Amino acid sequence: MGGKNSKSELEPPLLDKEWRDVPQGDKAEYLEFVRGFEPFQPCHDEKNEDQHIRILLHGVTGHGKSSFINSVDTVLRGRMAGRALADTDGRKTFTKKYTTYKITKGARGTFYPFVFNDIMGLEKNEGVLEEDIKLAMMGHVKDGYTFNPHATLPTDDPHYNTNPSLSDKVHVLVCVVSANKIHLMDDDAVKRMRTVRLAASDMGIPQMAILTNIDVACPEVKANLRNVYKSKYVKEKMEVLSESLGIPLNCIFPVKNYHSEIAPNDDLEMLILMALKQMLNQGEDFVNDCKCT
Repeated sequence: MGGKNSKSELEPPLLDKEWRDVPQGDKAEYLEFVRGFEPFQPCHDEKNEDQHIRILLHGVTGHGKSSFINSVDTVLRGRMAGRALADTDGRKTFTKKYTTYKITKGARGTFYPFVFNDIMGLEKNEGVLEEDIKLAMMGHVKDGYTFNPHATLPTDDPHYNTNPSLSDKVHVLVCVVSANKIHLMDDDAVKRMRTVRLAASDMGIPQMAILTNIDVACPEVKANLRNVYKSKYVKEKMEVLSESLGIPLNCIFPVKNYHSEIAPNDDLEMLILMALKQMLNQGEDFVNDCKCT
């Protein structure tokens, strides 16, 4: 009004330097880490089961959980992947079943030593119940279970795992939030996500968050993904997410999922790989602690 510029118009959208110290290295180095990742050296002489890092993604419907799994699959396989079915509508949860995704490594029949679990979104009245997420974290939910928004998985259901092994349990809990939708999350959704996070804390499970759609939320990042840690807007959204859920800033990673691209993008993949490396490191620490106690 009156010809005056707003504060946002007066301030430049980018900082002079990156607000987060980003580890040095290129995409090849991160790929080498993931491809050479061999966790789980038992502390005691025991029969070592087929162990892997289990990463559970959770959050509000339409924020990019399935797309993140597909993006990791694409990065590691070197071609576009879409096994985790995603919906561009985003108004109702598209994932209905508890599904484990393995990623092929090299020759057919071999897989990376980590898996992703996709879960029904936290949609009000029609989404996954917090109690079912807790059961999944404890390893009680078998692959293929169709979630019931109105009733928790009963102990007499064929998909209830009575005696979960360490491999069945969740080792890293990752909350997925879209940068361009974080302002649309109501208090109920935030409360439910925080309830799940606190339950994970009680179980000793490490928690992370990924902020998706950073290119949609910030024009400067859309123009150049390397601006991500100079973007005031991305920094602000990460701080809001940290304050809302209680997740430390150093456990929140901004990413862009593959969406419209049909060819590899090194800058996109670097962000995906940085987040994945942190998930693997935290998961390995958790499992090793479990084996050594």
